[in-house]
Amino acid sequence: MGLQRRQGNLDAAPPIDRAVVETSIPFRLDALHWSGFHTRVVLALGITWVLDGLEVTLAGALSGALKESPTLHFSNFEVGFANSCYLAGAVLGALGFGWLTDRIGRKKLFFITLAVYLAATAATALSWSVASYAVFRFLTGAGIGGEYTAINSTIQELVPARYRGWTDLIINGSFWIGAALGATSAIVLLDPNWFDVDLGWRLAYFTGACLGLVVFVMRLWIPESPRWLIIHGQPDEADAIIRDIERSVTGHAQDRSPVDDQDRPLPAWPKLKLRMRDHTPLSEVAHTLFKVYRERSLVGLVLMIAQAFFYNAIFFTFALVLTDFYGIPAGQVGWYILPFAAGNFLGPLVLGRLFDTLGRRPMIAFTYGMSGILLAFSGYLFAIGVLSAKTQTIAWMIIFFCASPAASAAYLTVSETFPLEVRALAIALFYAVGTGVGGVAGPVLFGALIDTGSRDSVFAGYLLGAVLMLVAAAVGWRYAVPAERRSLESIAQPLASVE
Repeated sequence: MGLQRRQGNLDAAPPIDRAVVETSIPFRLDALHWSGFHTRVVLALGITWVLDGLEVTLAGALSGALKESPTLHFSNFEVGFANSCYLAGAVLGALGFGWLTDRIGRKKLFFITLAVYLAATAATALSWSVASYAVFRFLTGAGIGGEYTAINSTIQELVPARYRGWTDLIINGSFWIGAALGATSAIVLLDPNWFDVDLGWRLAYFTGACLGLVVFVMRLWIPESPRWLIIHGQPDEADAIIRDIERSVTGHAQDRSPVDDQDRPLPAWPKLKLRMRDHTPLSEVAHTLFKVYRERSLVGLVLMIAQAFFYNAIFFTFALVLTDFYGIPAGQVGWYILPFAAGNFLGPLVLGRLFDTLGRRPMIAFTYGMSGILLAFSGYLFAIGVLSAKTQTIAWMIIFFCASPAASAAYLTVSETFPLEVRALAIALFYAVGTGVGGVAGPVLFGALIDTGSRDSVFAGYLLGAVLMLVAAAVGWRYAVPAERRSLESIAQPLASVE
């Protein structure tokens, strides 16, 4: 059997926080080959990043339309402020929902956060003032931020170790499918020949709400994490789920000793002894993150801050650069986002497998380092005025071919290098701090720099982003954990583990 309860008193079941269970489930999950089940997981989880990509792209592509709107009439600063409200909502949503994810499970949060997202993004389309727009963007961000924690936890806990890096990068990279959808929507809906300027941007936000409805059905494909269930006092349900997964992959459960291709017996499954608990106190979370795994926390924080500033500062003000410095009409910005999105999606697709073969540390150093160098060089070309709108877009496309897997690697690093009991909250905390420091400040800073009308001022902002990425590359090379093809339990032993 995959599970065996161990009790000191056979006359009465012990309370959850004292019962010990023996399980082979983590090893059985890692032993599975890629299957239709894992593909369905990728599709159902990747849709969240599609939604986020759609939201962020719409925010960037619609900035010109919001400035031209007779109802809202945004300034560049107000565009940046509203985008920062979205990111601030994502920060607080990640923290609150991340705490709940570790307490009540991954799957329940999928539907709660999705409901928040759907309601808020539909409400954004009905905004009547700058203040109402900012509030609704804040709530939209809260829903998306909450999704990050549950989904990254689930990726790590359901996908076999040898596929984990590539899968995580692909799912996070699907953000750019949403970006392409957002750009296409903007092209059509901001065309004055089709829609009035004040109606077009409202319909664009309804696009996100409609796409979100599809997610409700897709989420039914995803089971609760068996790893989470074991520790939280539900070993029988965990056993039933792993059996169902195994039957869908191999045609039979793997609860007995494994065999090779000729049905010859192999060594029995190793087992973990875990003491079940109903929750993990925040004091233990803090001790784990900031004392036991202090170095890993530093790595996660540096990677998150660098990529958050780099991405959000540039992408949220993408349209402003095109409109203010290159004279591109607001309705045409979507055409420039499409190749940009293609580079961002191709990066994880092409380089993702190298994170599982060459390893985490060299690939983190390479992707972060190259992103910083390329941004500094292209920023200089922008400052001296030798780039056109097309060549600027090509430069961004090349830069973010490297930056996209770098950003995804930050989530991968944080989500696989801490114990299961604190995984979701760790993702939430480092995402929140990284986005709060690097992401929220970035759009406001760049909006102000663009308002100056000075290319040199914008170049200074690009240099700051480049330096942050180069620092992160050095930290990743020196201190990142070589987690490739290793089980989660060998990277970070569960807090509930019993020797």
